[in-house]
Amino acid sequence: GEPIRVLVTGAAGQIAYSLLYSIAKGDVFGKDQPLILVLLDITPVMTVLDGIVMELQDCALPLLREVIPTDKEEVAFKDLDIAILVGSMPRKEGMERKDLLQANAKIFKSQGAALDKYAKKTVKVVVVGNPANTNCLIASKSAPSIPKENFSCLTRLDHNRAKSQIALKLGVSANDVKNVIIWGNHSSTQYPDVTHAKVNVKGKEVGVYEAIKDDSWLKGDFILTVQQRGAAVIKARKLSSAMSAAKAICDHVRDIWFGTPAGEFVSMGVISDGNSYGVPEDLLYSFPVVIKDKTWKFVEGLPINDFSREKMNLTAKELIEEKETAVQFLSSA
Repeated sequence: GEPIRVLVTGAAGQIAYSLLYSIAKGDVFGKDQPLILVLLDITPVMTVLDGIVMELQDCALPLLREVIPTDKEEVAFKDLDIAILVGSMPRKEGMERKDLLQANAKIFKSQGAALDKYAKKTVKVVVVGNPANTNCLIASKSAPSIPKENFSCLTRLDHNRAKSQIALKLGVSANDVKNVIIWGNHSSTQYPDVTHAKVNVKGKEVGVYEAIKDDSWLKGDFILTVQQRGAAVIKARKLSSAMSAAKAICDHVRDIWFGTPAGEFVSMGVISDGNSYGVPEDLLYSFPVVIKDKTWKFVEGLPINDFSREKMNLTAKELIEEKETAVQFLSSA
């Protein structure tokens, strides 16, 4: 078959280091899909990219047709089928969230414009670099000729974290837990919701609340653990989540490519237009979705209780503020 072109930005970074091998060996697009990997990063780390290219060559992977390292957007974004935007300005000590938003608004405006100019109009764009939701919204707004629905941001890591916390609590496999939801922002205001989640206990499918029988844990420590898991990893490892982030990116992109399993939904940050959950329009907000033929749809008709509603509104409010801050920077830039 024809190779697909896959871009990974921030390609010299540690998430990419875990991610590139999985993509190149066929874990994401299937074992018979050849690919061309395009690696974008900033000029000072080009020699690091050369080392990564050597390593990818040395893996002797049958699907990998070509690896293109570059620091130029016009090379990186050309004719892409998939863009995985991992690279962003990380938060440094003493930096306010708005400083971070400003630095990243510039990067994602530029990358959005490059997608608009050089990539296929069918390109699927996944934003990982934080603040992921707002970076994704900016990229999409800067690429008006590419459908908004083609842009998504990663909340799959949070989704996987929620799934695994439930599995650990019940002593079952993570595979036995399905339909957890991450609502809202990929930040500490996100709302991990297991009201609609199911777990397979001894061959029988039951609701998570029914299986765990500990509402105060589910409404308290469980939510906090998922919300603050990234910070906990940094504290322990002195580095941010890379292995688990790379795995979540693979899950997210594979589901876009091949669709979600029957009867299951996943969490993705997508454009909120036309949702039935009262989330304001024109936000990049994480919802439960099902995917078929490379197209996602909102999971409709889930009843929302007052506890959930309050948490969903809180994270929407944060996203509105982030969006306003970012849009200000863009209009003054």
